[in-house]
Amino acid sequence: MKLIIAIVQPEKLTDVKQALAEAEVGKMTVSNVIGCGSQGGWTETYRGAVTEVNLLDKVRFEVAVNDDFVERTIKAIIKGARTGNIGDGKIFVQDLDRCIRIRTGEEGGEAIG
Repeated sequence: MKLIIAIVQPEKLTDVKQALAEAEVGKMTVSNVIGCGSQGGWTETYRGAVTEVNLLDKVRFEVAVNDDFVERTIKAIIKGARTGNIGDGKIFVQDLDRCIRIRTGEEGGEAIG
């Protein structure tokens, strides 16, 4: 079992969701986050005061999958999020030691579904 975390541009939310649905990955958690990476940021001047804007809006996907869904999930996220420009995002893959479905008490791959 793996936990796949992807940070993507907010305008790619619908595209990533659609690509995941096409890959038969339908269970996910999505959060609005802010952060910075290679994209950096920019400076703005307002009434003579210079402000550095380096925390940008992003969308964070968290998807728990069984091992046979890892590659298709990664490919789907890339398909939905890639523009070829700096700031497309990152994908992190972590081992998932344990998963428990609260309603039934199922554990492991059965709990992920």
